[in-house]
Amino acid sequence: MKIYDIAVIGAGPAGCMAAIQGAQQGKNVILLEKNDQIGYKLSLTANRRCNLTNTATMDVFLEKFGRRGSFYRDAFSKFSNQDLMNFFKTHDLELTEEQEGRIFPITEKARSVVEVLEKVLNEEKVKLISNFRLKHLNKISHVFKLASTKGELVNAYKVIIATGGVTYGFTGSTGDGLTIAKFLGHNITDLKPGGVPLLVREEWIHQLKGVTLENVGLTIRHSGKKIDLPRGNLLLTHFGVSGPIILDMSHVIVGLMEKHGDLKLYIDFKPEIRKDALGIMLMEDFQEHPKKSLKNYLKHHLPNNLIIPILNTQSIDPQKKLNQITKKERLQLQDVLKSLPITLYGHLPMDKAMVTCGGVSKREIDPQTMESKLVKGLYFAGEIISGCGGRGGYNLQQAFSTGYVAGVSAAK
Repeated sequence: MKIYDIAVIGAGPAGCMAAIQGAQQGKNVILLEKNDQIGYKLSLTANRRCNLTNTATMDVFLEKFGRRGSFYRDAFSKFSNQDLMNFFKTHDLELTEEQEGRIFPITEKARSVVEVLEKVLNEEKVKLISNFRLKHLNKISHVFKLASTKGELVNAYKVIIATGGVTYGFTGSTGDGLTIAKFLGHNITDLKPGGVPLLVREEWIHQLKGVTLENVGLTIRHSGKKIDLPRGNLLLTHFGVSGPIILDMSHVIVGLMEKHGDLKLYIDFKPEIRKDALGIMLMEDFQEHPKKSLKNYLKHHLPNNLIIPILNTQSIDPQKKLNQITKKERLQLQDVLKSLPITLYGHLPMDKAMVTCGGVSKREIDPQTMESKLVKGLYFAGEIISGCGGRGGYNLQQAFSTGYVAGVSAAK
């Protein structure tokens, strides 16, 4: 039976890049994909627009991956964001930069990215086997034996597992690779959702689904500690909160909830002004417009459909004239405009998350090669590796970079 130099399991961004690099080193590469097409999950990212990477510096990239982000220094050095952009430009896909350095294909179609990968895999003569679901992987002597659920057998000297995590299960990310890695002796860290909306206890929030609070300040408090989140837009939903900042920081917040239980999230509607200055502004406005109703006045400070629900939480009559507002009520308004508290108590299920935070322990992977420290000739790439980064193209860059390193290393 034929023995391939490299077998890559999973044809997402990490697997495709690994297969391409292995083939470019002159190796005989087979790419095994669970679906009937490559890049299924990739084609859905960023509302099918595909935020490929980010123009951020190396330090920002490492910071986005948290406490053990330095694990990726070698991978990001060997195949940087600029290298990834050049790869696609070289293959005739122009890119465009958007807010906060996010990079998208100029076509605004994720499918364009997948088509480039398909084209290059074909040019490099990578053998693609679709509808191959891995059931078993073991190593006999110096050859890996891969068996599918249908009884198909593949032999290879090196294996790269790039099967992703357990989010977006309908795309094939159902944790198969994690099961195989565990069977081979690897430690799998706790699987947590990244890029996931959060649940809020206050029912009045649930009645405001679809409302976006623009450019608000956000702070989390727990156990006497304070964590300031980046300023940005907050989306209210029928179950809680979402939006760019929540999705970006959800893996951190979920970890805090698991440790401390319910958390208080404080919303600052006026982040550009200090609390004492806001108090002076309110006093001056109340004196200047004494006959204006509180409801109409607050249109200058709050989204219209938020005014009455928030005043209800403070038991303040929205029809009151400004000259009827007591000092106590004015101070309440000052507090609520600077730090409206809502209670976070959970998150949507894992299959609603964008990425999986958790996977094969980094301690068991060589960061310079992505090779397992436990099984020689076995490599990992992409989301299957423990941890996750923030939104903005960082996770896709991680997938392409680790795939690149795994492919080049396996070919040596």
